[in-house]
Amino acid sequence: MRINPAVAYTLILLTLMFGAGVVSSSWGYALGRKALTGVRQPETQPASAAAASSEGSGHFTPLAEDEILAEVEARMTGQPGVSE
Repeated sequence: MRINPAVAYTLILLTLMFGAGVVSSSWGYALGRKALTGVRQPETQPASAAAASSEGSGHFTPLAEDEILAEVEARMTGQPGVSE
């Protein structure tokens, strides 16, 4: 019994594609794992940390618009700002 060359080439190509997929996925996993080395999840939630801080009682106080505009104007003209 003779194997059709088209079937043989197709099986070879499928095997090579499967192998390339396995190699590239394992390489990508290794690169991603190495890139994330040292990255940790925060130990506290930001909302609870802000609520637990001794600064302020949770009230929002907006900044004065005149001060913000004066600061922007000073920075655009190259003069030292108000908060510096």
